[in-house]
Amino acid sequence: MEPTLTDQLLDANVAKRIIPCLDVKDGRTVKGVNFVDLQDAGDPVELAWQYSQQHADELVFLDITASHEKRKTTVDMVKAVARNVNIPFTIGGGIHELADAEILLNAGADKISINSAAVRNPQLINDLAGAFGIQFVVVAVDTKAIDGKNYIHLNGGRIKTDRLTEEWIIEVESRGAGEILLTSMDHDGTKNGFDCTLLGKINQKLSIPLIASGGAGNKQHFSDVFQRANVDAALAASVFHYGEILIPDLKCKLRDDGIQVR
Repeated sequence: MEPTLTDQLLDANVAKRIIPCLDVKDGRTVKGVNFVDLQDAGDPVELAWQYSQQHADELVFLDITASHEKRKTTVDMVKAVARNVNIPFTIGGGIHELADAEILLNAGADKISINSAAVRNPQLINDLAGAFGIQFVVVAVDTKAIDGKNYIHLNGGRIKTDRLTEEWIIEVESRGAGEILLTSMDHDGTKNGFDCTLLGKINQKLSIPLIASGGAGNKQHFSDVFQRANVDAALAASVFHYGEILIPDLKCKLRDDGIQVR
């Protein structure tokens, strides 16, 4: 019997994804620790091309100061990336309304990511999903543990809210998000491993894909997060940007550990 389209989609969804993340500030890729002390990490378009050659599964670009400085993500960069890579990529930063998303998708982005704007105006998630389809909508969530509870933070981690992370993520899914990108601010840039406990707890509550972010320092950390938290994808920045981990080597390691990758 020939596999149905549903079977094919299910098979594709079993494979775990490796996603380099490029935090962009003033047209340059940057990387910090715990969201501060930013250092230059190269040209985003050049890095995107390198990752496409290394067979990354997707890319994520986050204009980390767009919300804070009230700027829009640079459309020219999106167009340049679309011309130079042949893998899906997501753009986030400075998206506050449908028109912002439409411009970026028309420029060549495959998905858009919202974070601070979604918390301030949750209806935006419904509107984006309704206008473009849930497969185009990624909601990024920056979380930090305070007194034993995880709270949502906004504007690149600068502003603490009273929203509990687990409650917000359930609402995000109910409003039509297609994926959630969860970054542990406590682990970000530390290279001590992903927050597998939190990610596993969150993932059990979701029926949409969860992307793990924050803390990757070596190849074993990726195996750990897939095996312990069963996330759909793992995202990292500096270990890829500075050549500490090459994506083909990482995928070989994951296959050796019995983890299906693309």
